[in-house]
Amino acid sequence: MLQSRVDASKLDLKETIVNIRRVAKTVKGGRNIRFSVTVVIGDGEGHVGVGLGKAQEIPEAVRKAIESAKKSLIFVPRVGTTIPHRNMGIFGAGKVLLIPAAEGTGVIAGSSVRVVLESAGIKDVRAKSIGSSNAGNMAYATLEALGSLKTIEDVAKLRGKSPSEIIG
Repeated sequence: MLQSRVDASKLDLKETIVNIRRVAKTVKGGRNIRFSVTVVIGDGEGHVGVGLGKAQEIPEAVRKAIESAKKSLIFVPRVGTTIPHRNMGIFGAGKVLLIPAAEGTGVIAGSSVRVVLESAGIKDVRAKSIGSSNAGNMAYATLEALGSLKTIEDVAKLRGKSPSEIIG
């Protein structure tokens, strides 16, 4: 992630539960059962975050996941209703390829990738998940891909040129 953190208290965030898993750890006295919850939060205006929470009850796990997601909140640069360029995000064995699309295309993505993109406010994009289909890893890989996007203005500033020279 190349971007700095965003203050979550100033934003109107909506949370979406991506998946709830029942996980068990075998201990001396038997099985210790907990719940693992992956949550995506976003305001639909370019801010998005993903979090994971584990607890013995689902509501507590959701609360922990939301707190975790607020810590990973990033701002996603957009060009109109799509992303600035093609990009790949990798998290664990999960890889997500994001491809900009023309206006009116919609969000062509599966599972948790769609939830992350819609929470970020991206309306037109194509996505392909490669490798792992684990919902948590796909959400984190999408966040990784969105976090490393750059606009023409960002690239021009890094190179010490004007945006017209970059396009040129």
